[in-house]
Amino acid sequence: MARGGLWASTLLSLAAVAYSGGALAADGDPLTDPDVSLSGTAVLVHRAGDDRPAIRLTNDGFKQMGSAWRTKRVNLTRSFEIAFTARLRGGVRNGADGIAFVVQGIGPRALGGWGGGIGYRGISRSVAVEFDTYQNTPDPNSNHVAVTLGGDPDQHIASAEPSIPLLGKPFRARIGYDAAAKRITVHVRTLAPGATEQLLLDESVDIARTTGENRGWIGFTGATGDVTSRQDVYDWVVTAPRA
Repeated sequence: MARGGLWASTLLSLAAVAYSGGALAADGDPLTDPDVSLSGTAVLVHRAGDDRPAIRLTNDGFKQMGSAWRTKRVNLTRSFEIAFTARLRGGVRNGADGIAFVVQGIGPRALGGWGGGIGYRGISRSVAVEFDTYQNTPDPNSNHVAVTLGGDPDQHIASAEPSIPLLGKPFRARIGYDAAAKRITVHVRTLAPGATEQLLLDESVDIARTTGENRGWIGFTGATGDVTSRQDVYDWVVTAPRA
């Protein structure tokens, strides 16, 4: 995806990055409220045995929805890649509804609907990659990854079922955007040593055109409905080409 360019990668508390004059710059400070905008039920929590905070989008309550956005916008006309670890924990057999990585042009307080809305329904100028753990009527199953546009989780432009469960144990996801080719790719893997990534999706998407912005906000949303889940995102890494 770099296509000969130099790349810089920054891992912060949640991998905060800033763009200044087109170049990548590391904030270097632990993630604090000014670095990320939280809405709904989203909070920052510290995980046991780890000083790095996690974003907790929902906390095992009914009909919750939360969002967390980087307050510094990203250049959507250029390629980028994000990686993160998620742990979605429900009951013995199920949990709902899932989380999404979202790129949007609305603003750093954007928040969508609960339940099958996965916290991004109604965020009209957006591209979402959802990690869905509950089968609502439009869904293919209760363990799928999908790309959606325009804040509409009922219309998947593409979806795939990973070979690993999204609910229960933590998983690592990597999402790449090739701005020249206007393509988005999604990989997932377990956290087991030596685990191999699985390419789930490789789809044509023009993020800048869909969001209506050359510089937009990136972040995460999540929701629960009549079935609940505790949904955490951590070790968020953003990679982008240097100018």
